[in-house]
This record gives sequence, C-alpha cells and structure tokens, in this order.
Amino acid sequence: MAARSLAGQVALVTGASSGIGWELARQLAAAGCKVGLVARRAGPLADLEKVIAAAGGTAATAVADVGDRGQVESAFRHVRDRLGPVDLVVANAGVGTATRIDPVNVADIEEMVRVNLLGVVYTLSAALPEMLARKAGHLVAVSSLAAYRGLPGESAYCASKAAVNVFLDGLRVQLRRTGVRVTAVCPGFVTTPMTAANTFHMPGLMSAEAAAGRIVRAVRAGTKVYNFPWRLHLMVKLSRWLPDWLMARVMPDTDAPGPKPGPPT
Repeated sequence: MAARSLAGQVALVTGASSGIGWELARQLAAAGCKVGLVARRAGPLADLEKVIAAAGGTAATAVADVGDRGQVESAFRHVRDRLGPVDLVVANAGVGTATRIDPVNVADIEEMVRVNLLGVVYTLSAALPEMLARKAGHLVAVSSLAAYRGLPGESAYCASKAAVNVFLDGLRVQLRRTGVRVTAVCPGFVTTPMTAANTFHMPGLMSAEAAAGRIVRAVRAGTKVYNFPWRLHLMVKLSRWLPDWLMARVMPDTDAPGPKPGPPT
C-alpha cells in the first residue's frame, strides 16, 4: 500500500508533554498536520505549541488526564473546535510501575489499567462517532512489545498493554468496512522519562525522535500492527518458550534489593 500524505489533516496526540508523544506531535506538525496536544501538564504543552508555531505549524493544547473520560471528551471537543474535524487520533499516554508482591501494590496496578487501557478506550471512543459519520479516520494506539510476554515484576504493565492490543484487534475487524483505519504500535525500549531510571541494559534502545519517525511512517502506510525494533520483537516472541527458571534469571525479582527492571515503553 502506498504511503499517504498527512498534509492538511487534524491530528490529536495524547501524552504530548514528553517522550514519544512530544516527538510524534512535532513530527506530525512538520508533515503538515494541525495537531491537538493533550496531556496532564499545561507547561510542557505550551512549550511544544511554541516549538510547532516557530516551525510554521499549527497546534492547540488541552489539559486532560486520559484516565478520566469526561476530561478526554472535553479535550477532544476543544481540539475539534479549534482545529476542525479530527482525522487522526494517537492514544499515546501511558504509565509504568513495577508490580510488587509483598504486598501487592494494587493502587499502582489500578492506575496502569486506568491510564494504559481505559485511557486508550476513552480517547478512541471520543473520536470514533464523528469518524464513522464521515466514513474516514485513523485510530492509533501506542502499546508496547511488553504486551507479548508477561514479565516478572512487570505483570500488570504487560497485562495492560496486552489488553490494548486485543482491544485494537477486535476494533480493527469490526471497523473494516467503515472507512476508519486502526493501527497498534508496539515499541521496544525508547529513551523517555519512563525508562530514564533503568540502570540495566536495554536492548535496541532508541531515541524518542527515531521512534516517532518510525511511527509516523507506519501511520502513513496504514499498518495494522507495527512492532519495532524487529530484533527485540523476535526476542520477546521467542522468550515465550523459555522455562520459568530461566526467565527468573533473565528478569530479576522486583521485590529484591538492587536495581529494578522496567518494561519496554
């Protein structure tokens, strides 16, 4: 399928205040999109809006917690009213916390499910009715390679991302004749605030700028599921065949003293 132009489209990006979201918004604006910037922190959003404007682009900001449905829907309406009908939505906002077992950090797990899964549902569902009415649009969610394997110490994070993948799988099939595209993006390790505290080796680590560039190309191509980098994707898939004792050696116990492992973005 030939890559399509994004020029003139209105794009909404959640989690735009840092990391992949910041770079995605900047690169989409450089590609000719008018970009709605959504995140919890007003200051970084205002800074990004200035960066985009200085480069000749157009952006509008809306402060919202993606785990709050009302805030998401309000942010969507604000962006639509400022920039026009939304053609592309990228549900990128996410959080990651290690899963503890003694005691289980239930509040952190609830937060990951609320932001990583329900945040995607709220963001895409806010845009979907108008896309269906126009018979055109593109729904994108940034998941993770961690969705493909439950990792010790990261079971809740992995579960939240696996749920995103399954949700998008079913949604894509359900929307196949509506004119609305669906893309799941599964990155590996990316240099973001989420991975900044990791002290262990992160195979295939790439910059947020490089990751965003790959995602923009996948969006242009209308890719259904985009996993990258491919070597780490292969490693994750193969790890499903490893015995538990070997996985326990590869991924140290997060309740033990010392550096804590963290998931791919």
